[in-house]
Amino acid sequence: MSAEAMVHIVDDDDAVRDSVLFLLATARIPARAHESAAAFLKDLPRLEAACIVTDVRMPEVSGLDLLRRMRERGLDVPVIVITGHGDVPLAVEAMKLGAMDFIEKPFDDERLLAAVRNALDRERGVLAERAHADEIHRRLVTLSERERQVLDGLVAGKANKVIAFDLGISARTVEVYRANVMSKMQAGSLSELVRMALQAGIEPMSGAKA
Repeated sequence: MSAEAMVHIVDDDDAVRDSVLFLLATARIPARAHESAAAFLKDLPRLEAACIVTDVRMPEVSGLDLLRRMRERGLDVPVIVITGHGDVPLAVEAMKLGAMDFIEKPFDDERLLAAVRNALDRERGVLAERAHADEIHRRLVTLSERERQVLDGLVAGKANKVIAFDLGISARTVEVYRANVMSKMQAGSLSELVRMALQAGIEPMSGAKA
């Protein structure tokens, strides 16, 4: 388990918090306990490679309220909701609000651990994708304006001759710029270059000829 992975347990029940903390400790998964959703939101921790385990029923700020407020703040962190008997409608509502999973009490230890590991794995994947996109953008800024125009043409699916016509340069010159783009972007093939561009959300530069 990654050192930066963290599970935040948000529950007003001392016994449940202690139980989940102990379970995660035995699995060597770092965790922090919060006595209420209000306390969690007031002292909002850094939420990277993290997930939240919360009860759907809590006084003042419920698990559903917590999900709503996280959505309002743009926090896309996996949330696992613990529900009591007869709370399935609330659990379904929680899923609609963005909860990743729900587990009914009394919950099975392995079921909860599997859900937590799945949530943390998802978060690590999101962080890895974000880091990759950031790296792509760092490479993009090294391109000259002309190289970026050639890249735009390639992403648009245009052949070298078409790009050359659009930019008013020779096809041979486009090939040179294309080679420079491949090198600077560290792309091993055209398909990899296009995939990188799509991952970074690259759009044609304004002012480029169609």
